[in-house]
Amino acid sequence: FGIEYVVDIVNAYVLLIVSAIGALVITFGKQSVERELPAGKDGLFYTAYLLCLAGLLGVTITGDAFNIFVFLEISSLSSYVLISLGRQPMALTAAYRYLVLGTIGATFYLIGVGLLYQATGTLNIADLAVRVPELTENRSVRAAFAFMTVGIGIKLALFPLHIWLPNAYAYAPSVSSAFLAATATKVSIYVLIRVFYTIFGPAFSFETLPLDWVLLPLAIIAMFVGSTVAIFQVDMKRMLAYSSVAQIGYMVVGISLVSVLGMTGGLLHLFNHALMKGALFLAMGCIFYRIGSVAVDDLDGLGRRMPWTMAAFVIGSLSLIGVPLTAGFVSKMYLILAAWDKDWWWLAGLIVFSSLLAIIYVWRIIEVAYLRDPPEGSEVKEAPLSLLFPAWVLALANIYFGIDTRLSVGVAENAAKFLLGAN
Repeated sequence: FGIEYVVDIVNAYVLLIVSAIGALVITFGKQSVERELPAGKDGLFYTAYLLCLAGLLGVTITGDAFNIFVFLEISSLSSYVLISLGRQPMALTAAYRYLVLGTIGATFYLIGVGLLYQATGTLNIADLAVRVPELTENRSVRAAFAFMTVGIGIKLALFPLHIWLPNAYAYAPSVSSAFLAATATKVSIYVLIRVFYTIFGPAFSFETLPLDWVLLPLAIIAMFVGSTVAIFQVDMKRMLAYSSVAQIGYMVVGISLVSVLGMTGGLLHLFNHALMKGALFLAMGCIFYRIGSVAVDDLDGLGRRMPWTMAAFVIGSLSLIGVPLTAGFVSKMYLILAAWDKDWWWLAGLIVFSSLLAIIYVWRIIEVAYLRDPPEGSEVKEAPLSLLFPAWVLALANIYFGIDTRLSVGVAENAAKFLLGAN
């Protein structure tokens, strides 16, 4: 009776990511909020931030399918507020677009939950995991699966349901972009995994209904479209937003492979992407704090004027590309090994090639910051330590988890075995 909370190795992994990022990003907030938010909005920001964090943690830990919807809405409504607090008028438009599409996604998920309840008489995830596999021919169950898949696909910005994400990240305040980029889509990936592997089970999701042959092409397209569009962006936030579309594609590839290696790679990339995007968006927040812009053309000589900020950005970028000795390399390596294990050499090649596209848009920023001279008379100096500290914690985490993989790989592998019943 009441709301049930359940912790296992899968959601403990996500809880660690969300709570750590949430605690770290809030230390960035004070000076960033004072600089970027309209006067008098500080209280509203912190209220929305804590509500969003509570909602994301609730989604992760609840053992009830309906309460996932409730907590998703708590986190979503507060994230709309976080995005709308940007100073630019387009922030309201971005928040409104996200609100409309987010509401559609939540409604689809809720319809699916209602159909499951009609068919099984329960909303408890553990009970659903037992009853749903016995009803594979039930039309309500199949319809529920379709509604929930599309609804969650909108929430996690899976191509082609990603159109809300670029503007949401681009026009939100820096601290909001960093928090949401590192946590919100990761929690939605977790919900997708829960639905496919726990509620419906891998046999129903990938054998009775071969969803992997729908998800895998979409994920591959996302990897290439996201990176290709990012190359042509002139705003760093929008560039990294499209990059996130590509990175979500890698995670979905891992889910679609339906193997311990593949799921390990997907969960590992979920963890590592939170580290790399958190570092990148916080570094961008430092840049905006000093120069009031994140346009690529405004970064002339910034590597000499803000060396610590740009060094943190470079480390995050190397992890994004997947350079050895960074966290991003480890997760992409597991995805490549998973593809190779299935003799899908073509998929391994696509993962490598799509990763190389990231070099192009990252190099555009590096070239401007390090190879161009700063404007004459420029007095821009390094960001304050209170802003640099969280950015560097995440930057160093990208290196640490690229070298010592015992925690990240160990937990991801055990979680993958748990989901696939391979223990």
